[in-house]
Amino acid sequence: MAAYTTRAENIMRRIEALAAISDDSQGVTRTFGTPAFLAGSALVRSWLEAAGLATRIDGIGNVRGRLASPHPAAKTFVIASHIDTVVNAGKFDGPLGVLLGLDLLEQLVSQQAELPFHIELIAFSDEEGCRFHTTYLGSKVVTGAFDNSLLQKPDAAGITLADALTTMGADAQQLVYDAIPANEWLGYFEAHIEQGPVLYERNIPVALVTAIAGQQRVELVFGGMAGHAGTVPMGMRQDALCCAAEVVLAVEEFGREHQQELVATVGKLDIRHAASNVIPGQVVCTLDLRSADAARLAWAYQELQTQAQAIAHQRNITLAWNLVQQTTPVTCDAGLNTLLAHAIADSGYPVVPLVSGAGHDTVPVSAIAPATMLFVRCYKGISHNPLENVELPDLAAALRVAERFLSKLITHHS
Repeated sequence: MAAYTTRAENIMRRIEALAAISDDSQGVTRTFGTPAFLAGSALVRSWLEAAGLATRIDGIGNVRGRLASPHPAAKTFVIASHIDTVVNAGKFDGPLGVLLGLDLLEQLVSQQAELPFHIELIAFSDEEGCRFHTTYLGSKVVTGAFDNSLLQKPDAAGITLADALTTMGADAQQLVYDAIPANEWLGYFEAHIEQGPVLYERNIPVALVTAIAGQQRVELVFGGMAGHAGTVPMGMRQDALCCAAEVVLAVEEFGREHQQELVATVGKLDIRHAASNVIPGQVVCTLDLRSADAARLAWAYQELQTQAQAIAHQRNITLAWNLVQQTTPVTCDAGLNTLLAHAIADSGYPVVPLVSGAGHDTVPVSAIAPATMLFVRCYKGISHNPLENVELPDLAAALRVAERFLSKLITHHS
């Protein structure tokens, strides 16, 4: 285990070096296409080159390093995660998976291993979707699922994605050629912090991801009647905020009743033209529904819409229910998960199956290739926050498991 600890220390140094590159001096902020993002990409590419990989930056800004098999017609196995961040992020969400993957390939290079398949390590450019309010830009290009209409999508400053790519020195015309054809994929592996408290509470370093929850995101617009807070009698009001508040509590209660199957969250509330002496006339809020069961997710969506409409009708409030985004649940590949489960057990750890409530690049990849994920314990499950942390022994454990998994995969295909 000492050797894995030494290698984990090197990964930690790289994570710290990448975290020091930020658009915000007070935290880690490296959103797609910014100067800090470009500097971080260049640093990651330099590490890949030093490892002896054939590197390039593709048309969407993904950093890609390839370790070729001597068999030209061999398929490609992808190890990946992302290097973009949310605003005021932690250090580990994304980079941990990329830099753990780099260590694995460095070992194969040093051993002069003859691979039965090509391995491509990818640092995806945009998974978080902060700048253009999209998700999985990088992985959608690699899987061939990129929607070219997104090139005209503007950011908050009015800069389109196409213009941002030009500024980055990327070529949008290349995007169609950057995909790995579906028939050339062997599979996909991603290591990622759990972003939840299960492993932390149980003091277990790693877990097997069995599925990724599907999502339904909704915008609710409550329409009432604004009025003077001092003159409109309580029984004659059409208070949009009170209606929204009742719906918010109904969502919480619904989530608690069905917590074994789903989660439901109202994360944003906007009182339009708010003032302390005005009865709220319009309120906009969000609803985020997640479940690994597609049928349950669809049922919950309809049930909550019915409940919200009933509450609004009772209060004489109009309600516009607008679906903003939806993704279907993803089940990780059974064959790859069996290999990963054996790698966990062989490394001396209990095999803990977990469903990911957060989305990952595994979602678009799984549409065309077998995919598996390894979760790594993180401090109190905190993520998207500067307090995000992974302890060295847990990183060493994840490295040990990932190396066993890759070794089993190579043996299986040799």
